[in-house]
Amino acid sequence: MRPPGPQALHQAIRDTLRDEILSGVLPGGYQLRQEALAERFHASRVPVREALRQLEAEGLVTHHLNRGATVASMNLEQLCELLDIRVALECHAAKLAVPNMAERDFQVMEQILTEYAASEVVSEWAEFNRRFHLALCAPANNRRLRMLIEEYCLNTERHSHLAMSQATGKEKPQQDHYEILAACRRRDVGAVVSLLEAHILATRNEIKAMAREDGGFLNYAAV
Repeated sequence: MRPPGPQALHQAIRDTLRDEILSGVLPGGYQLRQEALAERFHASRVPVREALRQLEAEGLVTHHLNRGATVASMNLEQLCELLDIRVALECHAAKLAVPNMAERDFQVMEQILTEYAASEVVSEWAEFNRRFHLALCAPANNRRLRMLIEEYCLNTERHSHLAMSQATGKEKPQQDHYEILAACRRRDVGAVVSLLEAHILATRNEIKAMAREDGGFLNYAAV
């Protein structure tokens, strides 16, 4: 089998580092030295540099003038700003998506929620949540909009969802999801948008409440 080309290599490095950041293996503030990463991935600095550049664009890596690249940390204010952006992007995507939905789209969302309900592993709940929101947006048929939602909102929010799942469980988010799905089946665009906005803003309010009770829970990694 041929070794991956330069483009595939930087994507593989990016994806591996992204997973390690989002899973907490690489914590906020961790220094990402290009030399060490190049040695680890048996690559030159070129694909490493490109991978770090893409992760910086996603908000997962921060570049410092004298320190180089580090894993980003996100404070409460930044996370709330991110959730406001999610409201704008996902609600717009929903407006485009609902009229295009077919039975297969409903079945995909239903299957995700069924697996979500059956899971007893807290770390899996954030992934099911992410998959549901992406499935909801997919019928918008707008690749760039989906990319913005996935890379700049849902990916970077996995840690906050993990913390919230540990604190609140999955019942309320699941109830919201089923109500959104039911509105999709009715093709009630207004109801879907309203429910989705309330769902995301409830997440923001819950995070604020958790931060008041346990200051610093957002500081251990990029969320």
